[in-house]
Amino acid sequence: MLTRRIIACLDVRDGRVVKGIQFVDLIDAGDPAALAHRHAQEGADEIVLLDITATHEGRATLLETVRRTAQSLFVPFTVGGGIRTASDAASVFDAGADKVSINSAALADPALIGHIGASFGAQAVIVAIDARRDPESPDPVRNARVFTHGGRKDTGRTVVEWAQESEARGAGEILLTSMDSDGTRAGFDCALTAAVSSAVRIPVIASGGAGTVAHFVEVFGEGKADAALAASIFHFGVSSARSLKEELAQSGIPVRLPC
Repeated sequence: MLTRRIIACLDVRDGRVVKGIQFVDLIDAGDPAALAHRHAQEGADEIVLLDITATHEGRATLLETVRRTAQSLFVPFTVGGGIRTASDAASVFDAGADKVSINSAALADPALIGHIGASFGAQAVIVAIDARRDPESPDPVRNARVFTHGGRKDTGRTVVEWAQESEARGAGEILLTSMDSDGTRAGFDCALTAAVSSAVRIPVIASGGAGTVAHFVEVFGEGKADAALAASIFHFGVSSARSLKEELAQSGIPVRLPC
């Protein structure tokens, strides 16, 4: 049985880690390099750093923040936000990232997925999908919509269809964030995660809503996720990756326990 991964996420604005609810009401959570190092020491399998305002502000990723964070890490490190070209991706890899996450730029130019993968390998390309259910649809999960620019723009595309195209174009993983659940600590959107996981063959990372160990058990079970991402519960001391993994192991979820 494949080991399930626990990923710590750092949403960064102006060089600081922030966290909000449903992409708004952001509060300061600390220094990205210090938090990344702490989460890795405590057992996180991977770290994801998302420069959440880069695309909205029309600028490149804050490479100095990436470099400073990468220096302290010994686990896989993914960076997203502001990556619009294969050249941008190369700069982020040069700054210390192991993978890149692309969102708005991939939707604007889907060929970008393959271009980055051709140079750095499909395993290094994650397509991030910010998803929101369509409450007016008779099937709000299947017809959930894709948003870009930090959740500000409705693309009109459905989540499952875009995930399938991303896989076909060479994505190595899907990072699926439920905007409805983000920051609520009320649980992952397991139905949406399962819909995407069932539609693609590549790993799906569930994001948005982590609050308790039970939420992770649910998303690895009924949500069919390969990995789960959390931010608030790690940053603000609700739990650590180590304690979360120990409890998951006791619940029968296969995880890599820290030494």
